[in-house]
Amino acid sequence: MDTGSLMEQILSKDNLNQAYLQVVRNKGAEGVDGMKYTELKEHLAENGEHIKEQLRKRKYKPQPVRRVEIPKPDGGIRNLGVPTVTDRFVQQAIAQVLIPIYEEQFHEHSYGFRPNRCAQQAILKALDMMNDGNDWIVDIDLEKFFDTVNHDKLMTLIGRTIKDGDVISIIRKCLVSGIMIDREYEDSIVGTPQGGNLSPLLANIMLNELDKEMEQRGLNFVRYADDCIIMVGSEMSARRVMRSLTRFIEEKLGLKVNMTKSKIDKPKGLKYLGFGFYFDSNAKQYKAKPHQVSVEKFKMKMKKLTSRSWGVSNNYKVEKLNQLIRGWINYFRIGNMKTLCRQLDERIRTRMRMCIWKHWKLPHTRMKHLTQLGINK
Repeated sequence: MDTGSLMEQILSKDNLNQAYLQVVRNKGAEGVDGMKYTELKEHLAENGEHIKEQLRKRKYKPQPVRRVEIPKPDGGIRNLGVPTVTDRFVQQAIAQVLIPIYEEQFHEHSYGFRPNRCAQQAILKALDMMNDGNDWIVDIDLEKFFDTVNHDKLMTLIGRTIKDGDVISIIRKCLVSGIMIDREYEDSIVGTPQGGNLSPLLANIMLNELDKEMEQRGLNFVRYADDCIIMVGSEMSARRVMRSLTRFIEEKLGLKVNMTKSKIDKPKGLKYLGFGFYFDSNAKQYKAKPHQVSVEKFKMKMKKLTSRSWGVSNNYKVEKLNQLIRGWINYFRIGNMKTLCRQLDERIRTRMRMCIWKHWKLPHTRMKHLTQLGINK
């Protein structure tokens, strides 16, 4: 495919309309300029042609991203970068044209941030490999991956495929647009802001090099963004793979492996994409289930939504609960959780009864409602 004149595809009316709709659908917070996503339509009506002209002449300058720190459940902090709505629109337009080009290059065992692929497919593929006798797992954790990507290495990889200088120029500008932390400007020398519309694609371009290396070595692996597990047949092989891949990641890709979180284990000790694994002795194979950490997180959220002191109607609580349950069940539906669902169901009903009981308040109201429900006077 000719990648020498991509800018005109990016600036085509259809592509820009699609990018606008996607940015509005994603909603999201304001960037450093304070513009809300609801104001984008009016902004583009006034400045759309000027933005297109700037992109054609390489004059467009992305604004710094607003740094937001999100606390992680295990302690520590995840740095999110929030670009302005206009920059998100430009990045989305670029991503839409580049994704189909790179999809042809990406490995079939890479499942993160790709069209028609999801975490559940990664889990099912991993189970296939485990049940094929590869029940030693090398779990490699990349330390602050999005914050440590080397710009020069990434741009070299992009330059191998993309030949349009205008597109390469704007991607680099997005990478080095800087960061605003509490009104203090900071240069972005490394990293790609987690939160930008281009970041998932750039992450996959970088880590596709790791996929190719693992493929070349004939390894069984599954990767979802920067979460990667490799399945081998023995502990000795696992140790050897851990050593050599760590060296490759740090020396060739310039990324950092978090040695305290990376480990070698059997499937039972693994937590991957929220799932845990166990050996079913009747079926004589490994199966997936929601990991205990994921279950505890769900219980915490459920407890918040069924708090008696939360001053909203019970109907509203039920509506919010249904959203939580639906999302959770849809995500973990491929895992075994019949008994767990029964237990959670009992717990939710008990919590909702508490809310209703408090709502009824007075003894005569409680008596009236209980007799209406058919309880003997």
